[in-house]
Amino acid sequence: MFYLSLGSTFLKIRQKYRHGLRTAYYRDTVRSKILDSAPVMDTTHPTCEIHVLTSSTDWLNLIWVLKSFYHFSGRNYNLCIHDDGTLTDEQCHTLQYHFPDARLIARKIANEAMLGRLKSYPRCLKFRQTNHLSPKVFDFVAYLESDRMLLLDSDVLFFQEPTELLRRIESPTYSYNSVNRDIASAYTIDSAVVRERMGFTIQPRFNSGLGLIHKKSMNLGWIEQFLSLPGIIGHFWRIEQTLFALCSSKFGVELLPEEYDVRLGKGIESYPCRHYVGAIRHLMYSEGIRDLVKTGFLKELSQ
Repeated sequence: MFYLSLGSTFLKIRQKYRHGLRTAYYRDTVRSKILDSAPVMDTTHPTCEIHVLTSSTDWLNLIWVLKSFYHFSGRNYNLCIHDDGTLTDEQCHTLQYHFPDARLIARKIANEAMLGRLKSYPRCLKFRQTNHLSPKVFDFVAYLESDRMLLLDSDVLFFQEPTELLRRIESPTYSYNSVNRDIASAYTIDSAVVRERMGFTIQPRFNSGLGLIHKKSMNLGWIEQFLSLPGIIGHFWRIEQTLFALCSSKFGVELLPEEYDVRLGKGIESYPCRHYVGAIRHLMYSEGIRDLVKTGFLKELSQ
């Protein structure tokens, strides 16, 4: 029993420090200091609405994401936070404190609402009931109170004003969906199948972590049809991204400039933001949060 306990302790230590002391320090000690910052008030502008899906493991990261966006963008877009079903009451209260004008959508309430909304779309309903990330596809649009949505994941930090993203969001003549470019195409369906069955080309390297989505592009009739494609129900997170890419490609899509690209190497350089995808999540702490702290971000939020 002693050796089992020792082995378990060793494993926990190894997991905690596997990306180094700096990562552990900024993740476990510094990250929570965002909770001492002032709430973001008056997120009520209807030009665009930010929609995010978060969990009991990502909610603290999300506060960094949202506060860095609001701080550097200078915007006060509407905000809607969707609970994936794992948020505790305390976490919900904390999110509501920091974003008092935001709508916080409980998973149980959303489940009931979406049951009625999707009853005429059996494939959509089944997908909504079986995929943990499916609320990004269905709930975001169902609760969207603007014609334009800023799609945002809980692992995108901002370091300066995202000028081109904001320009596309706010231009009344800009009619495309526009997201960051992935390192490679990560879909559950082959592009040749899309061309053969759907008659259009799916946009390569579409990433659903950051970007502008027009409400009318997420057409339930289209999604119901896309879900009939052979083999499309594949990897649990790639299917959500695939559906966004299919809808956007049919509607009209343009990727954001290269400074918004997903990158796996180290370095923020002069980019306005960075999407810290799973493979580099540790850099969100040792690089992203560290940079924000060193440049006085937390102090500015408290003034």
